[in-house]
Amino acid sequence: MPETYHNFIDGRWQAAATAELHENANPADVRELVSVHSRGSRADALAAVAAARKAFPVWRDMPAPARGDVLFKAAALLRGRADAIARDFTREEGKTLAEAKGETLRAAQIFEFYGGEARRLGARTFVADGPGTFLYSLREPLGVVALITPWNFPIAIPAWKLAPALVAGNTAVVKPATNTPLTAVRLFECLAEAGLPAGVANLVFGAGAELGQVFADEPDVRAISFTGSSDVGKGLAARAHQRLVKVQLELGGKNPLILDESGDMARAVAFAADGAFSATGQKCTATSRVLVPRRRHDEFVDKLALAAKALVVGNGLDAGVTMGPLVDEAALRRVLGCVDQAKGEGATVACGGARLTEGDLAHGFFVAPTVLTGVTPAMTIWREEVFGPVVGVTPYDDFDQALALANDTVYGLAASLVTNDLARALRYVRGIEAGLVHVNSATVGAACHVPFGGYKESSSGSREQGREALEFFTQLKTVYMDM
Repeated sequence: MPETYHNFIDGRWQAAATAELHENANPADVRELVSVHSRGSRADALAAVAAARKAFPVWRDMPAPARGDVLFKAAALLRGRADAIARDFTREEGKTLAEAKGETLRAAQIFEFYGGEARRLGARTFVADGPGTFLYSLREPLGVVALITPWNFPIAIPAWKLAPALVAGNTAVVKPATNTPLTAVRLFECLAEAGLPAGVANLVFGAGAELGQVFADEPDVRAISFTGSSDVGKGLAARAHQRLVKVQLELGGKNPLILDESGDMARAVAFAADGAFSATGQKCTATSRVLVPRRRHDEFVDKLALAAKALVVGNGLDAGVTMGPLVDEAALRRVLGCVDQAKGEGATVACGGARLTEGDLAHGFFVAPTVLTGVTPAMTIWREEVFGPVVGVTPYDDFDQALALANDTVYGLAASLVTNDLARALRYVRGIEAGLVHVNSATVGAACHVPFGGYKESSSGSREQGREALEFFTQLKTVYMDM
């Protein structure tokens, strides 16, 4: 029987108020039980908020460089344990070991970046209108913040929400995804061993709908940062805004890649395959639509299908595997349902499109990397996020049409253009409606020291990552001091 893990509240691992437990299975082989976790409830969420409220005055008054030192120590622990954490990560989420280790090291990098930002927090001075007035502004922490994180980046996203929140002087309650609780445990073990004071960061497992309502309604929670589905995020924001609470949302994407007439075919194929199939397509920045000049369409589809078929699908723990399973059975049903619906609406499957059940794959949630052709704006799959290894290819006649098609979505997270034409690249950068804009690179990937977020329904509130993330987790005070 695997180990049972509990909530982390007020510096201690504590059993949930209820006796309910959640069994965490390996999506690559459901016969393997990875871990067992407490299923938290409203009472546990309120206890975590109370612990964070109690810890806030001391943490707020600690010099920012001392707060940053805790993040540096946690980063060192993450780096030292990256291999072990990656193994647990792969077993519960499904990414390959290389992907899991890379994300763990990214979490360490995020902690290091914000540890450094601790020495750059400061006031801004202004020239006053009259004599004898010292005029300045400063940023202060909000108090208790609630961070609701998804399963597809189970260590990087908690890190990039926690790090700016903590270094700014807030205390936090983290509600991780039910599918990836063990990775969150490993992150909090590093924080605790780094010397984080009791109550400053708390971890509560449980149903997102129930705990999200607690955070939205609880007066002591002064901000909520949420990454997840659009419908859930909108509902959470509507409820929290009744209290005029700050809400930050990172939601969906329907990210296009445009191959220009002048663009390199091999690079475009590589970027599309990476964007569509890395992490099994379970990224908000995944490439979902590829727009190709009509005369180059058939060649592109043939080469992308070959790239998809070359991927080795299997258990991410196995050597040589380049794409793991979907996270759970619900994800498998959703992805296959999207493909079936697209076929019913007139799309053609160039490769993939089916569940993989040969040998040990029968015990996991594996689907073949899928390339669809004949995808048009009239189809459901053009509009709705699939969140799996599925990409549609659509021909276009001129660049104006390509740009219009790329922008034909309620989302605006990431976009890419493959071109050798500088003028066209600059025109694309100006005209594309996306927050993360790539030229001659894939739609996926984001550096931790620059802002992350999108346009339209992809994001709401200030940006995550980079120095801009500190703006969300602080409030501005302007001081007029008459000398």
